[in-house]
Amino acid sequence: MPEFGRLLIILGGVLLIAGAVLMLLPHVPWLGKLPGDVVVERERFTFYFPIVTCLVVSVVLTIVLNLFFRS
Repeated sequence: MPEFGRLLIILGGVLLIAGAVLMLLPHVPWLGKLPGDVVVERERFTFYFPIVTCLVVSVVLTIVLNLFFRS
């Protein structure tokens, strides 16, 4: 049962961090507007795929998580 309690605490911390990040994201002006992000605009259609933003976020998260969970 102590393992389940630890899991709930970790999940709560992850949710807390995710909520804080979602609150701060609108204040990051460059996020989603990097060179290499694909935007196709037509008359009644807009397609947006932030490929470079996804890569940058992935690299940063990989580095941070490796620092915390390296054994």
